Amino acid sequence: MLKRLKPKSEFSRNVLTLMTGTTIAQAIPIAISPILTRIYTPEDFGVFTLFLAITGIFSVIATGRYELALMLPRKEENTINIFALGIIIILLLTGFLFGGVFLFHSSLVDFFNNQSIGFWLYFVPIAFFFIGFFNLLTSYNNRQKKYDDIANAVIIKSVVLAIVQLLVGFFKAGASGLISGQIVSSLFANLQLLKNIIKERAFFSKVNKIKMIALAKRYSDFPKYQAPHAMLNTLSSYLPVYLFTPFFGLWIVGLYALSLRIVFTPMMILAGASAKVYSQQITQLYNSKGDAYGFTVQLLKKLSQKVLLPFLVIVIFAPEIFGFAFGTKWREAGVYTQILAPWLWMVFFTATVAFIPSLLNRQKKAFVLEIIYTVLRIIGIGIGLWYESIYVALIAYSAVGFLMLNYNLWWMLTSLKKVE
Repeated sequence: MLKRLKPKSEFSRNVLTLMTGTTIAQAIPIAISPILTRIYTPEDFGVFTLFLAITGIFSVIATGRYELALMLPRKEENTINIFALGIIIILLLTGFLFGGVFLFHSSLVDFFNNQSIGFWLYFVPIAFFFIGFFNLLTSYNNRQKKYDDIANAVIIKSVVLAIVQLLVGFFKAGASGLISGQIVSSLFANLQLLKNIIKERAFFSKVNKIKMIALAKRYSDFPKYQAPHAMLNTLSSYLPVYLFTPFFGLWIVGLYALSLRIVFTPMMILAGASAKVYSQQITQLYNSKGDAYGFTVQLLKKLSQKVLLPFLVIVIFAPEIFGFAFGTKWREAGVYTQILAPWLWMVFFTATVAFIPSLLNRQKKAFVLEIIYTVLRIIGIGIGLWYESIYVALIAYSAVGFLMLNYNLWWMLTSLKKVE
């Protein structure tokens, strides 16, 4: 009986492994959210979210996006040299970021019109380093099919995050508990993934300066197009945080953050796990002239069937769910969830197959689309700011996201079909 329940395909087994890890990892923060929302205020969550937004816009380019290139070489020696290149870039950018924080500290505090973030700006480079290194290690372990280690790493990160945020939070330390938990947990996650590198004693002996430079040039489209694209994508995603903070305040930002945390996170458990395995398997299908398009379409159909019903239930009853689970002061976050639902639905699917432009070397077109997307988002939020209404801002933001991501998904699938 148990054998029948086991996934038959390699893809399903790998996705299940990652899903098990990410489900446990993401379930922990969601499970403790009713406690966190009673020991932290929406403003505390606002400071935490702003810290993540500032860190996030830089961390996505921590390796110059060369972590994505780790999947592509056929020779393992080339993969190792790309990995070493990624480490060098992370270290250089961490140094530049430290300098930038000290030089522009006052300007950043003034821009966000909030003194609460001032102290934590000095920790942005540290968080940047840990996130960048984690992304690099995850990509390397993904190539090696070390899915158990990736799953364990995200579980460890989540457990440490919960412990630190709860312990510090009980001392009424404000946002410091949320932010310190993020930094400490990233350290432990890195140590878990690093062990596979340490085991390979001859790993760095294969690093060759000339080969590293040659590979940097061969995959130069990643820093040229993928890096600014990813940075723009992150900027676009965090626009509400950047703009709501000075205009509506951190309380509103905290409500918005909880909305995404509770609904967006569970959906991305499946999307994130599928995306990791999808990038590995779609590369194999593409290189072997397999049916990459058919595989992708079937995957998206299966995913939609799995998430549609729970998604609708949560969205329809969101205000009541948020008010009951997290306290009456958080009920408004449920209203935000209902407004953002169309956009969140499309993010789920595009995130799963976002590797397609990299696979087909269509980074230029993807970057252009991201520029258009960001401009339209700014206009949408700007309308809300003009009317001084958070609801108008969220409605416009969600509508733009839904329409643009629909087009983006159509373009990726069409491009994949044309190359077959």
